[in-house]
Amino acid sequence: MQKMKKIVITLLVVVLFSACGEYQKVLNKGKNAERYKLAVELYEKKEYKKAIPLFEKLVGPYAGKPQMERIQYMISDSYFQTENYAMSSYYFSKFISNYPESSKIEEAAFLSAKSYFLAAPKYSLDQEDTYKALNAFQSYIDKYPNSDLILEANKYYKELSHRLEKKDFEVAKQYYHTGNYNAAITAFDTFNEDHLGSDYKEDAYYLKFKSFYELGMKSVLIKKEDRLEEAIGANNKFRRTFPESKRIKEVENMLKTIEKELIKTKEQLATISQTN
Repeated sequence: MQKMKKIVITLLVVVLFSACGEYQKVLNKGKNAERYKLAVELYEKKEYKKAIPLFEKLVGPYAGKPQMERIQYMISDSYFQTENYAMSSYYFSKFISNYPESSKIEEAAFLSAKSYFLAAPKYSLDQEDTYKALNAFQSYIDKYPNSDLILEANKYYKELSHRLEKKDFEVAKQYYHTGNYNAAITAFDTFNEDHLGSDYKEDAYYLKFKSFYELGMKSVLIKKEDRLEEAIGANNKFRRTFPESKRIKEVENMLKTIEKELIKTKEQLATISQTN
């Protein structure tokens, strides 16, 4: 029994090395027809990593030929299945551009968008792929509103939008926490204009008011009156917009502080004016 087991293992090793040797032979020295045949076989067996190098060698020789449509789709999908989303998005985009009438075009459009989605980093990093994914999903939703994948496409689109909202909000919040209040006010204004229905809306209005508050309270005397008036305006807007907020009591107390500081500031400015 032990002897038989060793024979079986030996035969398997021989078959394995023979298969590997045949693969390398076709990859490195095979004719394009042989490479195409083997690449398709490997793709259909879901051996995507082995299929990719063969497909890459076929892209040039088969350019403009009928087989190229199939090659370009299969290499795109192979990169997607092996989680190389940068390459899958690249090849799917080329496929969409080159074969707009293909029977695979709808599937390719979805997988192209999903590739950008999966390649996109978390919100704190560069969002180039996020914007590409948003555009790709928007294009897909517009072109294929009755697709079986429309719910999934909308889900991804919403998640990407939220990712950008979070990034914009965190940038504005960082300005506030580092004491760059003018930049924070501008960033929160932009955020509120760009993301009207955001989950961060109350936080954005609150931190915008606090930016005005800090700017006013810490200003030099000559700028203090105007900035305190602006802080009062931001306070009023917050209370009008979010009358049921848990922060109402806090902002009302801050308003009283601002009003006392404003009276004091006006008195100081009046004294200086009289002196002069």
